[in-house]
Amino acid sequence: MKPFVPPAYPYDRLDELAAAAAQLPGGCIDLSIGTPCDPPPAAVVEALAGSNAERGYPPSIGTVAFREAAAGWLERRLGVTVDAADEVAACIGTKEFVAGIPQWLRLRTPDRDTVLYPAVSYPTYAMGAVLAGCRPVAYESLDEINGDDADRALCLWVNSPVNPSGDLTDLEAAARWGRARRVPVLSDECYVEFTWHGGPRTILEHGTSGVVAVHSLSKRSNLAGVRVGFYAGDGDLVGYLRELRKHAGFLVPGPVQAAAVVALADDVHVDEQRSRYFNRLERLRTILRAGLDLEVDLPAGAFYLWPVAPGGDAWGLAKRLATDAGTLISPGGFYGPAGADHVRIAAVQPDDRIDLMAQRLAVS
Repeated sequence: MKPFVPPAYPYDRLDELAAAAAQLPGGCIDLSIGTPCDPPPAAVVEALAGSNAERGYPPSIGTVAFREAAAGWLERRLGVTVDAADEVAACIGTKEFVAGIPQWLRLRTPDRDTVLYPAVSYPTYAMGAVLAGCRPVAYESLDEINGDDADRALCLWVNSPVNPSGDLTDLEAAARWGRARRVPVLSDECYVEFTWHGGPRTILEHGTSGVVAVHSLSKRSNLAGVRVGFYAGDGDLVGYLRELRKHAGFLVPGPVQAAAVVALADDVHVDEQRSRYFNRLERLRTILRAGLDLEVDLPAGAFYLWPVAPGGDAWGLAKRLATDAGTLISPGGFYGPAGADHVRIAAVQPDDRIDLMAQRLAVS
């Protein structure tokens, strides 16, 4: 058996373009990764610094206060009720959960070996399958999943709003598909607070049986650096994952859990952040249209623009923006071959940096 050789990390492929962008006066404007640039609320930082929770081991499943705060947020913001005692648990940010869950589910159902994920999507869905020794199988639509792949499916990933396109997924249809085939449906909802068309939606609106929703504080509260999120849904699935993760030593630090409780209870800072992101999306759209004659639509959700590159040459557009505008973006092939003719542009720089991009492209 050959040893596993990890593929190149997608964003490491941008190093040459980043160096080119950095040559312009004022340096590189990085719109390639969805890293928040705005500060979290002061009360959250105070809770992080003053919890006195750093001495002991925190509970892997999350403190009672954290799980109740997560359940309270789900009810208040998304209109769904879950049992904080049995249907919610903490994770160390959501990327580790996304990458690791195929391995944990494979231990439970070893006769299934296929992870189904959207054809244009966050690359960690496919990589989690690879790391678990499973088959990553992309799907364009639920109707096009063939019977053999469905029979072998360990889980089905959905994401709404979608990274990178901002589209809104039919979560009810996904839940129905999974229940009919006894396939767990995992719904990544980390951008749910940034839904621009209608209100925020969760798969849990359609019942918890057979589904798990995954949520992060990285985007909603600008807490990407502290690594905290949670998963909620089917009590049997959540219970299994909670027990397994205890053995594996997945622990969100106590001070981080204390800060998350404060963040989850506060909606004001999220509403302010929503306004910032939407204004930046509109400003970037204007700049790209005026400066590059690029056709750009606003997304239905999330904080990315997802335009088609001229002539379908995503790397060519990325190089042009790096050299002419000192701006780094992501070619769409990072999110699957089906996205190779697009680029993803993240509205994650302060207004003065976006204004600098406009100046470089001679846009007022």
